[in-house]
Amino acid sequence: MQKIRGFCHLYIGQEAVAAGCMTATNPDDKFITAYRDHALAIAKGVSAKSCMAELYAKATGCSKGKGGSMHFFGVKENFFGGHGIVGAQIGTGAGLAFAEKYRDTNNAVLCFFGDGAARQGMLHETFNMAMLWKLPVVFICENNNYAMGTSVARTSNVLDIYKLADAYDMPGDTVNGMSPEEVHNAVLRAVNRAREKGGPTLLEIKTYRYKGHSMSDPQKYRTKEEVEEYKGKDPIEQVLKVLKEQYSVADAEIETINERVRQEVEESVQFAEESPWPDDDELLKDVYVQKDYPFITD
Repeated sequence: MQKIRGFCHLYIGQEAVAAGCMTATNPDDKFITAYRDHALAIAKGVSAKSCMAELYAKATGCSKGKGGSMHFFGVKENFFGGHGIVGAQIGTGAGLAFAEKYRDTNNAVLCFFGDGAARQGMLHETFNMAMLWKLPVVFICENNNYAMGTSVARTSNVLDIYKLADAYDMPGDTVNGMSPEEVHNAVLRAVNRAREKGGPTLLEIKTYRYKGHSMSDPQKYRTKEEVEEYKGKDPIEQVLKVLKEQYSVADAEIETINERVRQEVEESVQFAEESPWPDDDELLKDVYVQKDYPFITD
C-alpha cells in the first residue's frame, strides 16, 4: 500500500535472539543495533504504536517521524538505535559501555550487528579498546548467513565469526540462534561476566531471516529449499511445541495470546494512520544539542 517508504529490513526468523537477550538482561541494560531494529525495539519496551508511527514517518513516531524504519530510538527504554551505517553501532556500543564504567554502574550493554558488519574496520578498533579498558559490553553478531546477498564464505577466510575474538584474548562463543533458551544461557553468562568487571564477550548467534535483506530484495542468491529447511527450525514454532508438550498449554490459551497481539497490531496501524505529519520547523531540530551551547542558534 506504500504506507511505509524507504528500506524496511524485517526480523522474521530471528525472534529467538531478541527473546533470549531480553530474559537474560535487566531493564537498565542498554541495547544498540543496526537497521534490522524493529523486534529489538519492541522487545526492549518501545511501544508498538510509536514504532508503527515511525514506519509511517509520523510525528508520534519513536524518532519523531524523522528516522524511519532504520532508526528506531527509545531513551527511557534504554534502546539506542537503529543505525543505518554498517558497523557504526559497534563503536557507539563500546561508547555506551564506557559511560557505564565511568559512572560505576552495574549495567551492561548489548551491541548487535550482522555478519556483514563483522568485516568493518570499526570492529577491530573497538574490540582492542573494549578489551584494553574491560568495558561491560556484549558484542552480538546476528549471523543470518548473508550480508545483503553475499554469504560469509565469499567475504572472509574466517567462517566462524566468534573466532575473531581470539586476536584480542576476548571470550567468544557460538550460539544456536533458533533457540531462545540457548540464547538466554549464553547471553546471561556474558552479561554476568560484564557485571563482574570481566570485560567484553563476542557471541556469534547463528540465525536466519526468511525475508530478503530488505523488502526490495529478490533473493536470487539462495534457494527456496534452503529457506524451507530453516523454517523447519522456526523459533516460534519450537517454542509453541515446548509450551504444548512440556507445559500442557492449551491451544485456546495460545489463541488468546495471538488475538491480543493482532489487536495490538491493529491499534498500532490505526494510531499511525491518524497521527499527524511532522511540522516543517522540525526539520533542523535534534541535529545539534541546543542546551548549554549558546553559540548555536535556531
